[in-house]
Amino acid sequence: MPTSPRYRPITVDHLVTELAERVAATAAHRRWTRVLIDGADEATNTAELADALVDPLRVRGHEVLRVSAGDFLRPASLRFERGRYDPDVRYEDWLDVAALRREVLGPLEPSGTGEVLPALWDTTRDRAFRLPRTRLPDGGIMVLDGELLLGQGLPAEITVHLWLSHGALNRRLPEESRWALPAYTRYEEEVAPAELADVVVRVDDPRRPALREA
Repeated sequence: MPTSPRYRPITVDHLVTELAERVAATAAHRRWTRVLIDGADEATNTAELADALVDPLRVRGHEVLRVSAGDFLRPASLRFERGRYDPDVRYEDWLDVAALRREVLGPLEPSGTGEVLPALWDTTRDRAFRLPRTRLPDGGIMVLDGELLLGQGLPAEITVHLWLSHGALNRRLPEESRWALPAYTRYEEEVAPAELADVVVRVDDPRRPALREA
């Protein structure tokens, strides 16, 4: 009979330190390192954790490129083709997976060019950013945050999932975004991201995270 995973309480500062040490140790042996931080948008602060890793990784001698999956969504005409509040479309079609792989993750394969497009689509103005490519030096680390990232076949050296119990997700998701709850339920049931991720952090209370024990 499988046992339930054990979680170790940890402060936010110590969580960032432990993650930075793990990422830096991986990056020491690779040309580039891709880190994915996954969690429900507007409920888990994936961007905040990703941002917090930047300076500690730079202190450890690595250039860091921050990328947000929110800058690789499809145009509004495609995302909202079946209405603005369709959870199945959010789950299946909001993210331009092919573009993210082509423009960000593929160039950071060991034989890649290192030339990354840091952002593709401005959802506020619903048009392309038209940014120049950025070359990540050898030894560099790309940190990507977003939602519903695992189970997409996106290549990465380290994946982190910020996990919420169903009750906590219900409490913390803003009222205007609760229409997306069925998308997160499908993700949990069909992908089981906590089983796929290298690192799982329970964030029912964001001030008191807990790190899953290996």
